[in-house]
Amino acid sequence: MKLDIARIDVWVAGIDDRPGGLAEKLRSLADAGANLEFLIARRAPDQPGRAVVFAAPIQGAKEARAAKEAGFEKTKSLGAIRVSATDKPGLGLALTEAIAQAGLNLRGLSGVAVGKKAVFYIALDTAADVAKAVKRLKGI
Repeated sequence: MKLDIARIDVWVAGIDDRPGGLAEKLRSLADAGANLEFLIARRAPDQPGRAVVFAAPIQGAKEARAAKEAGFEKTKSLGAIRVSATDKPGLGLALTEAIAQAGLNLRGLSGVAVGKKAVFYIALDTAADVAKAVKRLKGI
């Protein structure tokens, strides 16, 4: 199975849990020319009135400056991998089993298949875990 595997930096920002809160954050990134491939936003259940957004990639000085001005930070509390491949039944299982067999615990996973392509974003706890996962995933 041919996998395209890349380590990625995930940027995170807190947002107000209200209409337009997320759009305001994304406006800054769009105005700087960011072409996001990954975006997840959700409420922060432990912080009423607040939400969080995760985004990637943020590339180049202009995008990084805009992200920082909008309250985004490159997260240091997790490591992430982007895996893309031709979609086929059991692909998510193959990825998660490989990571489990490496003795790694997932911090998070998001995946989508559109047409014949599948893309997964896998979050792990440390850079060492990311390196171990990349090595293991290259073996499947």
